[in-house]
Amino acid sequence: MKDASGTVIYVGKAKKLRNRLRNYFGGGTITHPKVAAMVAHVADFEYVVVGSEPEALLLEANLIKRYMPQYNILLRDDKGYPYVCITLNEEYPRVFKAFRIDERAKKAGALYFGPYMSADLFYTLKSIEEIFPLKRCNRKLPQDIGKERPCLNSHIGKCMAPCSGNVSAAEYRKMISQIVLFFEGKFDGIAKELKASMEQASEDLDFEKAVIYRDRLQALNNIKQSQRVFMEVKRDVDAIGVWSDAGETAIRKLELREGRIVGSSTYFMAGDKSSLSEVLVSFVTQYYAGVSKIPPTILIPHPEILDEDDIDLEDTIKALEEFLEEQAGHKVKIHMPERGELKELQKLAENNAREMMVRRILRGGGANADPEAALRFLEELLGAAPNSINRVESYDISNLGNDDICAGMVVFKGGKPDKSSYRLFKMKTVTEQDDFASMREVLTRRLAHNKDDGFEYPSLILVDGGHGQLSAVESVVRSLAPESDILLAGMVKNNKHRTSGIVFCDGSEIRLDGDNPSDRDVVLLRFLTSVQNEVHRFAITYQRKLATKRNIRYRLENIHGIGPAKRRALLKVFGSVKAIEEASLEALGEVKGISDADAQAVYSYFHEEEG
Repeated sequence: MKDASGTVIYVGKAKKLRNRLRNYFGGGTITHPKVAAMVAHVADFEYVVVGSEPEALLLEANLIKRYMPQYNILLRDDKGYPYVCITLNEEYPRVFKAFRIDERAKKAGALYFGPYMSADLFYTLKSIEEIFPLKRCNRKLPQDIGKERPCLNSHIGKCMAPCSGNVSAAEYRKMISQIVLFFEGKFDGIAKELKASMEQASEDLDFEKAVIYRDRLQALNNIKQSQRVFMEVKRDVDAIGVWSDAGETAIRKLELREGRIVGSSTYFMAGDKSSLSEVLVSFVTQYYAGVSKIPPTILIPHPEILDEDDIDLEDTIKALEEFLEEQAGHKVKIHMPERGELKELQKLAENNAREMMVRRILRGGGANADPEAALRFLEELLGAAPNSINRVESYDISNLGNDDICAGMVVFKGGKPDKSSYRLFKMKTVTEQDDFASMREVLTRRLAHNKDDGFEYPSLILVDGGHGQLSAVESVVRSLAPESDILLAGMVKNNKHRTSGIVFCDGSEIRLDGDNPSDRDVVLLRFLTSVQNEVHRFAITYQRKLATKRNIRYRLENIHGIGPAKRRALLKVFGSVKAIEEASLEALGEVKGISDADAQAVYSYFHEEEG
């Protein structure tokens, strides 16, 4: 689909093109807002006839990569995550960190693994240096062979020294092929070769070389032992997890090779939970197009989280499997696990996707995002002076009925969370569930502190709630700090309990989660979501901690003769109620401050059924 300027704005596929065009242009009502917006801009279209659904999927993926159409869901990796590049397209391959994939080099034969978290990649490359005698200098081979003497690394067995001219390209590439196996998680073959080399060196009485092989083997074994083994039967599996928030969906792909997780990739796509099926199909076709090393099993989320009304799930999965099989040259199964280790692995991928989305939201977008951009937009909307908003605070009340009533306060400075300034409040005057009374107590205690005692007033308070909650907080703030110029705004949620907009004291509201949000809306939605999620997390974590303490206290103090002091003495020694429950009568009696009668009472309380 093209707009009036000839720019491609959408690429799609259809079994029956006539039916698809009738849906778009037949005069009926288009219910999906994104499709309606796209159709309104279509001035022309082209089409290509292909022979099969897998062929259509591949062509669609390639055209999307080529044109990056506005109305397609596009695969974007977070540029904050680096890759490892192995230049198999060169005579003497290099192994190095790369911040982006060079498509030309990849087409020529270079391999890319990742993306990795920076810390993970640092330790991975250090591990490679310990296991493999890889060239680490900047000499260009084969041009620089024989020009200089080998460096110190070659003398201590840490480099094969191909620069000396005594190592053929075939020998060096054999070692590089082992590094490829390392990144694929296939450690057993490497270990077997290292062990054989060590034993041969020992037989040849070359004990220095044997020690080098021994140390490399030990380094490899240390990595194997540190990795969690997911399956008793070694398998190669990719697990895809998805998590949506702030108008985006995070996709985390975990790579399981020979039963161990050896790599992961994180990508982000526009679109929320309502379009997860489309997001998932777009990811599979765009990510695996042109990839030859595809595992025989790919795990995706269970249908319960997908919008099955949007696609024919069974037919789509079958087409995707055919597409993947053509790419891989072997059978590929797309599986939605319901139980067992595969379900555990897929759930782990989902948890990882959630963590990556939280990280992205908290830092305001990608690695190069400006964390203060949202503050500048808020200044415009609130009519505040430029650069006047720096410290933003938000509060959340949490309780379990009338018990454990507490609140959390989070602080964002310069658009980023400032955890050293976070504060927790346990209610002192409020004894029953009353969020407004609790908020008044929190604000009274908070606003009693200002810059005079090193705790400056906030530039802006973001209230968790609509206009009603905002008005209530406004009356408290204006009465407690009438001379302050604290700005106020509310964070609104939709019927899915996700942050959706911002409300102001005059009652006006801006929705930020539309189908075609502006750049400003995206930035603001991320920031408000990060504040709202963070303050809720902080408050409820404290409430649960209080509930746990209360339950422990009630359970132990139900025992005759055990009060607060003896409860604390028991917990100090044993650490938990479960350890106290499992303790012997003799061990209980040895606790300082616990009499024989107390020990008997505690033991009997937990073992009364045995009697």
